Amino acid sequence: MNKAERLLQIVNLLRSRRTAMTAAQLSDRLGVSQRTIYRDVQALTLSGISVEGEAGVGYQIRAGGSVPPLMFTPDELEALMLGARMVKAWGGSELGSSVDSALTKIHAVLPDEVHQTQNLNSPWLIVPDFYQQESAPFSDDLRKLIKASCKAKLSYQRADGHYSERVIWPLGLVYWGRTWTLVAWCELRQSYRSFRLDRMHHLEPLAQRFVSTGSINLQGFLAQVCSPEDQLDSL
Repeated sequence: MNKAERLLQIVNLLRSRRTAMTAAQLSDRLGVSQRTIYRDVQALTLSGISVEGEAGVGYQIRAGGSVPPLMFTPDELEALMLGARMVKAWGGSELGSSVDSALTKIHAVLPDEVHQTQNLNSPWLIVPDFYQQESAPFSDDLRKLIKASCKAKLSYQRADGHYSERVIWPLGLVYWGRTWTLVAWCELRQSYRSFRLDRMHHLEPLAQRFVSTGSINLQGFLAQVCSPEDQLDSL
């Protein structure tokens, strides 16, 4: 990368952290010598960027200090647009609305020359939303339950038509390309279960909250799934 790109990367690295970064850490990340980092930091300081440095501690940008406008490379912008379209198509109504406001903020901080030279709409990247309503019912409610560690009563129908009701601990949501599943701890079975959102008939939040333990949490589910000795019952 050229010097201008490197200076921008230094600023982005420093303002993305709450703790200082040493010249050695910056040189490793950027693939340049520490001497180059010293010169770059001096150039940033002379240009008015509020970079503070202390021997043995490192560099950081002072809280409230001035920084240049947020910048993205063409590939980064394209990645953001593609990700935003995926969320809008498959992430449920609330996340879809949040995408619009987030993109508005990104567009607002981009310089005019970026708008003039780059096609921010990326019309060649298409994300169909044919299955949005079918695959993501209850997704907004489940996200709230997961964040609040709130139990819920679930009415569910398996692929074979079997219908059941149970109390669950919602732990996480997984998207498989066309369908969403909820990872949960089932009080009825006293084990992890995965539930497809498009097979849920009713979801009732309960006043009770659950506390994840060392053995009951999303990481525990993932470890169990990855283990060949432990296979979950399919629903």
